[in-house]
This record gives sequence, C-alpha cells and structure tokens, in this order.
Amino acid sequence: MKVVVIFHSVTGTTKKLAHSIASGAAMEPGVEVVAVEIVGADIVEGRFRNIELLRQLDNADAIIFGSPTYMGCVSAQFKAFTDATSEWWARQAWANKIAAGFTIGANLSGDQLNTIQYLQVFASQHGMFWVGLDTPGNYDPAMRNRLGAQSGLIAHSVDIDLNETDLLTARYLGQRVVQTAQKLAA
Repeated sequence: MKVVVIFHSVTGTTKKLAHSIASGAAMEPGVEVVAVEIVGADIVEGRFRNIELLRQLDNADAIIFGSPTYMGCVSAQFKAFTDATSEWWARQAWANKIAAGFTIGANLSGDQLNTIQYLQVFASQHGMFWVGLDTPGNYDPAMRNRLGAQSGLIAHSVDIDLNETDLLTARYLGQRVVQTAQKLAA
C-alpha cells in the first residue's frame, strides 16, 4: 500500500504535521509513505506546473492533503495545485482512493474548518473516500484531537512550535487513513 502526504508549508508547521502523519502511516506494516511538498518552483506565473508530482499521486492508495489556513482557506500555492488537477478530475484518476486532510492556523478559529471542508470537497470531486478523525476531542482517553475537529486535523500555533497533542493527533490520522484503506481493500 502506498500513501502520499502532499502539502504546502510556509513556516514549517504544516511540514511538521505532514511528517507526523507520514510517521503514523508508516507504523503499519507493508506501507510505503511518501511526503511531497509543494514549493515555489512548482508554480510558474500563478499556475502549478509540476506534472511529475501529480503523476506520483496516481499510484497512491491514499492521499492526505495539507495546507496552512490563509484568509479562511488553503494557501494560494495549494490552490494552484488543486486547480492543476482538472485533467485528473476529468478522468476520475483518483476515484476510490482514500483521502484525508489537515491544516494549521495562528488564530484559534481562523476559519480552519473551511480549509478542511475545501479539502473534503476537492477529494469528493475526485471521487475519493474521505476519512476524518474518530476521536472525541476532550473526551478522548488518549488525549488526541485537542481542538475537537472531526472532519480532519486542525492544529493551532502562534509560533513555529507545535502542541504535542497536535503532533500525536497527526500520527493517529496517518494510522487511521492506512487502517481505513486496508479495510476498504479487503
């Protein structure tokens, strides 16, 4: 099974979450995990141009999308990536793959839920199966999901330091995605 974590990060916090998600997914036996970062060189005149990166996603069984929240949605760089997938959408090339998402913002609300919902709609347009969190926030005995988001991982940081609970939740999301993909494959 192959899992790809594709993300854009500005300050490094989204990247730290991506690597925690990847480490959680890699804990399951027989799983290949690839973390792919969208970088400035992938964008030319406002358009995402890294077709090889898009092709990497074709062989994935699960794709986990991540972006910081800016102005209530994904970053412009991540949006350029999603816009570039229209050919894949037209072919439904990612249909029936597992999808999940994560975001981080500097404000406690900051409209991060809108970012997760954007990612969820994007995955649905591609015919993917969305996996959220099944942890009850403050009621979780394992102390995960401190902000209580069920649709995906929402983290919060006012600087480049991440709360350990957010990193724990990220690892759990990676595991959950793999376990869900395994159940679907069976």
